[in-house]
Amino acid sequence: MSLVKIVSLIAILLFFVMGASLWGQASDQKKKSNILFIVSEDNGPEIGCYGAPVKTPHLDKLATQGTLFRNAYVPQAGCSQSRAAFLTGLYPHQNGQIGLATWNYAMYSGKIKNVVKTLGRAGYRTGIIGKLHINPKSAFPFDFKAIPSANFSRKDMAAYVENAAKFIKQSDEPFYLHVNYPDAHRPFIKTVDKLPAKPLTGKDVDAIPYMGINHPELRQQTADYYNCMMRLDSYIGDLLEALEASGKSKDTVVVYIGDHGADLLRGKRTSYEGGVKIPMIIRWPGAKGGQQKKELVTTLDLFPTFCEIAGVTIPKSLPGQSLKTITYGGSPNWRKYLFTEFHVHSNHNPWPQRTVRDARYKLIYNPLAGEMNPGYAFTMGRKFFKTPEAELLAAASKQVQMAYKIMRKPPKYELYDLQMDPFEFKNLAEDLAHAEILGRLKAELTSWQKRTGDALEDPAIARKLFSMIRESGTSKKQALDYKTFMQTQ
Repeated sequence: MSLVKIVSLIAILLFFVMGASLWGQASDQKKKSNILFIVSEDNGPEIGCYGAPVKTPHLDKLATQGTLFRNAYVPQAGCSQSRAAFLTGLYPHQNGQIGLATWNYAMYSGKIKNVVKTLGRAGYRTGIIGKLHINPKSAFPFDFKAIPSANFSRKDMAAYVENAAKFIKQSDEPFYLHVNYPDAHRPFIKTVDKLPAKPLTGKDVDAIPYMGINHPELRQQTADYYNCMMRLDSYIGDLLEALEASGKSKDTVVVYIGDHGADLLRGKRTSYEGGVKIPMIIRWPGAKGGQQKKELVTTLDLFPTFCEIAGVTIPKSLPGQSLKTITYGGSPNWRKYLFTEFHVHSNHNPWPQRTVRDARYKLIYNPLAGEMNPGYAFTMGRKFFKTPEAELLAAASKQVQMAYKIMRKPPKYELYDLQMDPFEFKNLAEDLAHAEILGRLKAELTSWQKRTGDALEDPAIARKLFSMIRESGTSKKQALDYKTFMQTQ
């Protein structure tokens, strides 16, 4: 064979090898699913598909197409704290965002691994619509940003779907789009854009059960909260329709969550179920549809899940687990205990707290037992409710009145049977019949605190944190320098 023929043959072989390699790379690129991550404000699972008396047809349909998680939680019931947690995959005490960004609380460092950087390096276009609400903002280098304000006045709501459609259609590269809606944050606006078409009134509903008080003012606030939820459902329906119109729906994993519970009594800013329990629905192309799962899941599981979608290695530092196997109908070896925490929201309500729950029982640990919880007075004040506290409590049963007394000045431990008492009205911590359960959950909580490097395992440090936050004052949006505080402990 001549030299010319040999060279030609080698060239042809290289052409096919390189072509196959490039085809393979393109094929791998196509295999990467897009991610549409939808987050609503200040709402728990008060959605039709979760059994709430409110019409949410679009979210209900999404649940029939994917997986609805019955026991989904955030690590802390506050906006910045929750958002930093699901974007870093770390508890607030691990990433440092223990309070509101608007009060200048911040993560320890902008160098902490997060969803945006990880997916960006994996070849994803990254976009955010709506507020980020985490410090430092520079830690999250989104390629596309729109409507950065909280927009609690709900102005120009059509811009959310318009920007989303623009971003989705911008390129054929895989995308991660994080859409944040202002509903159902206070103020509970009855109608926006003529939505909902038939708003509810206090005569149509009972107050949310976990408040335990069915007072007329609480019924009206519940009705307007439900109106926010129905409007939210309409906006999410528009967003999903835009995704469908783009032709990319079959290649997109859709994740919907609330960032924490409603801003009502025993909800937001507390460690009760009304604060930390949220809706979570995942529609994953090719996965099992129409299933409801009872596993104890947390928004810390989302970062590992997004990593698995993108085909990147899950950082070993993350305490969460990927939800893929569950959404595909599997039964993986799953956690038996789930943990949440609280530190501070604004400086009005510092109250260090830790919780653990298993399939049935929940323990709340209050290291500042004996102190008055400032969050109680903040929530019960005239800022949120016109009716005096005494009148509201007069409408409650004796057991519920005792629950509010505990909330006002908590004991060291609160123990609840979530099966028999889902709204946490009867504290069993001093019931000798539950001593074994109390001891087991205390041991699990202590073990978790040690594993995750939680300095508040020492109640003296918790008390010092509480005192220093209070000394920071509430006249300015001035945060305790938590990073420096932790370095000195």
